[in-house]
Amino acid sequence: MKIKAIPFFFVIFAFGISCQSIKQTKSVSRVPTILPDYTEIVIPPNIAPLCFSIQEKGLKYFVEIRGENGKPIHVRSRNGKVHIPIKPWKKLLDQNRGKEIRLFVSVLDSHRTRLEFQPIVQYVAREEIDPYLVYRRIPPLYILWKKIRICERNLENFNERTILWNKPMGEGCLNCHSFLNYRPEHWLVQLRKCPGTGFLLIQEGNPMLVDPRTERVKSPAVYPAWHPSGKYIAFSVNKVRQFFHLAGENRDVIDLVSDLVLYHVDKNTLQVFPALADPSRLETYPHWSPDGKFLYFCSAPGYDTTQIFTQAIYKKIRYDLMRVPFDPETGTLGQIETVLSSEKMGASITHPRISPDGRFLLFCMCNYGNFSIYQPSSDLYLMDLKTKEVRALPVNSHRSESYHAWSSNGRWIVFSSKREDGLCARPYFSYVDTLGNASKPFVLPQRDPKYYEYTIETFNVPEFLIAPVQPRPQKILLSALRKNKLIHAKDQGASVEMPMPSSEESSWKPAPSK
Repeated sequence: MKIKAIPFFFVIFAFGISCQSIKQTKSVSRVPTILPDYTEIVIPPNIAPLCFSIQEKGLKYFVEIRGENGKPIHVRSRNGKVHIPIKPWKKLLDQNRGKEIRLFVSVLDSHRTRLEFQPIVQYVAREEIDPYLVYRRIPPLYILWKKIRICERNLENFNERTILWNKPMGEGCLNCHSFLNYRPEHWLVQLRKCPGTGFLLIQEGNPMLVDPRTERVKSPAVYPAWHPSGKYIAFSVNKVRQFFHLAGENRDVIDLVSDLVLYHVDKNTLQVFPALADPSRLETYPHWSPDGKFLYFCSAPGYDTTQIFTQAIYKKIRYDLMRVPFDPETGTLGQIETVLSSEKMGASITHPRISPDGRFLLFCMCNYGNFSIYQPSSDLYLMDLKTKEVRALPVNSHRSESYHAWSSNGRWIVFSSKREDGLCARPYFSYVDTLGNASKPFVLPQRDPKYYEYTIETFNVPEFLIAPVQPRPQKILLSALRKNKLIHAKDQGASVEMPMPSSEESSWKPAPSK
């Protein structure tokens, strides 16, 4: 693409610099260093302005944003922070779908020399990203918490709102939010150590506070996965233990026992399948194929929990990727098959997520275990379900990548990455084309370019939505808790005894009040 140069005197007056203030102009043979790194990325045509900070020494900073079509945007700054106005930005992106925009950055240094850097290139995709993202914000602590929020961010601007907050609920834990088919009308969120332990199920604005524990299923259900029909929700039921390392990322999690169950939404019943509750295996992370005909999950061989827990034990625990045919009409299963072997891959496989068109399967692989957000070795991989080809995505860093999701059109992925500091996970986005090629990732844009430098919180379990959550779930939840509307699920199906957390097991709990 060719972009016509504009006269130097026009640039000077456009940016408000007098000729007397510049002694000379010098070209720099590289792009400027900016944070966040928004160079050479593919961006949605409806994304909020990618505000950034110029990491070059100078007295004044000038940016011109140009595309093949539309009116250029001019921004100037004295501190290096570049705040891009939202209306001109949205108009420029819309006029340049499928094309590129260029950011021309110049810096006036202490010697009154104008440094003109090579332009930063950003490619504007034709396909939009879903306008809303829901994630959990929590301090990066260990087994204690104080403040937890489930937040909804409008990706087309900088508006963020808290849709659930744990303080009015006795500072219990909120986690594992899940939505049906990218829509906010049917969704749920897990509750732990609250007045009601279980999950809040909202359907068309009608709340139901459900305790999934039954006579057979003794543990709370986690890691929900909605069946596309909305009739079923697959869960994992686990006995979890957290432990610590002496160096590096010292937090870690392991399942002592883990099985899958199926919740029938209309009947409020919990079904246990013997094949998914094998006492010799650890089954977890359920996920449905887009057509609802297969249930994917991760499974590892069990181990003797009575032994002394050592590195020799937990580093051998690796999960295979499995699937089982499912008949939505009868609610019955077929024969379990292995999709990808951990022995063959030499790593543990977790968090399967299939693209909406059913073509690609996105998943994590790490050295061992299944809690990838605590694993610096965790990377994202893509499997072409048509050719069975598996490859690492170029979005990976030397730190943990985990908790990923597809957009509703299958062209964007979001994932939580700890690449910046190894402690706090941030939402990153990448464009995935029809061949499964992923672009360089970029972090969720903020109004303040230095927002992530002073925000010590983890953003995890990012989920796309095509519309905002309505009505106010906080009000619904508090009303349900006050009225003690806790509904207990009932057993359905085979008589299989499920695990009960042991009394000596350490559990997550709120931090003590000051």
